[in-house]
Amino acid sequence: MDDLKGLILSGGRGTRLRPITFTSAKQLVPVANRPVLFYGIEAMARAGIGEIGIIIAPETGEEIREVVGDGSRFGVKITYILQDEPSGLAHAVLTAEEFLGTSPFVMYLGDNLLQGGITDLVEAFREGSPDALILLTPVPDPEHYGVAELQDGRVVSLQEKPAEPKTDLALVGVYMFNADIHEAARAIEPSGRGELEITDAIQHLVDSGKRVEPHVVEGWWKDTGRLEDMLEANRLVLDTVERRLDGEIDEASTCEGRVVIEEGAVVTNSTVRGPAVIGAGARLTDAYVGPYSAIGENCTVERAEVEHSILLEGSSVRDLDARVESSLLGKDASITRSDLQPRAYRFLIGDQSEIGVA
Repeated sequence: MDDLKGLILSGGRGTRLRPITFTSAKQLVPVANRPVLFYGIEAMARAGIGEIGIIIAPETGEEIREVVGDGSRFGVKITYILQDEPSGLAHAVLTAEEFLGTSPFVMYLGDNLLQGGITDLVEAFREGSPDALILLTPVPDPEHYGVAELQDGRVVSLQEKPAEPKTDLALVGVYMFNADIHEAARAIEPSGRGELEITDAIQHLVDSGKRVEPHVVEGWWKDTGRLEDMLEANRLVLDTVERRLDGEIDEASTCEGRVVIEEGAVVTNSTVRGPAVIGAGARLTDAYVGPYSAIGENCTVERAEVEHSILLEGSSVRDLDARVESSLLGKDASITRSDLQPRAYRFLIGDQSEIGVA
C-alpha cells in the first residue's frame, strides 16, 4: 500500500455550539484546554501519517491556519484545502482530490475524539488493504448518524440519518479509503438535504463489489458538536491527566488528586479537586474548582465555585453564592454578582444562548 495521507475535515459551521461558534471555529473549542482539532492531528502523527490536508471553510479557515500552523509542532506537513461551501463529506473528498492523488488516506472529522487514537486501525488498513475501512460504534440514537448494516461481518448497506434505523451501529468520524472513493463520490447524486453524503459514496463502493470492512470501536468516541458532548469529552480526556503543579500555589490552598496547574497560574486560598486543569496565567482566589473542570489561560475565578465546566481564555467568574456547573464560557466572558438593588438578574447573551437559573 502506498504511503497514507491524512484528511481532516474542519469546515463545519458548528451551529449546535452557538453562540461560542459565532466567533470561533468549533474545531478550536478546547477540550482539557487544548483545541479539539489538535487531538486528530496528533492521532494521525502517532499513526505515522506525515502529510495531512485540512479542509477549511471561508469563514473560519484563517483562524484555523493561525492556530494550527504548518504542522511542524506536530511533526507533520499540513496543506490547507478550501471548501467553498459545506456540501457534504463526499464533496470534501472531491475537493481534496488534487492533494490526495492516488494515495490511500485516513479521513478524520476535526471535531471528533476517539479513545486510544487510530494507530492500530491504520496498521490493520495497511496490512489488509481493503478498499475502505469504516469505524462503527453502537449508539442509543442512531437516527442522528450515518448507520451501517452488517451481514456475516461485511458491510451491506449504509444510510445517512435514517428515520427508522435498521441497526444501532453509527459511523464514527474516522474513515479509511483507497483512491476508488473519488470515483464513487463522483457517481452519487446529492441527498435530500443537498449534500454529497459519504454514506452514499461508501454504499456505491459496496454495490460495485469493493471490499468495505467494518471495525466496531470498543473504547469511547465523541462527536463534540453539542455542549453536553463537549463536557463529556472534557471529562473523558481529563480522566487521563497526570498530576503536575507548575504554577504558584500558596500555603492556604490545596490541590487534591490529578490536578494540572500550568506555569504562570496563581492559586490563592483556594481548593482545586481533580481531575482538573488550570491554564497559564489563570488566577484562582478564594475559590473552589471541582472535578472535570478546564480553566483556560488568563481566566479568573474569585470568591466563586466552578465544577464540571469549561472556561475559555480570559473568562471570569466572580462573587457568586451558587456553584457554576456543567457550563461552557466563551472567551473573555464574565459572570459576576451585581450589588444593584432591588436584586434582579441582568443578562447580555448572544443568539441561541442558554442560561439556567435555579
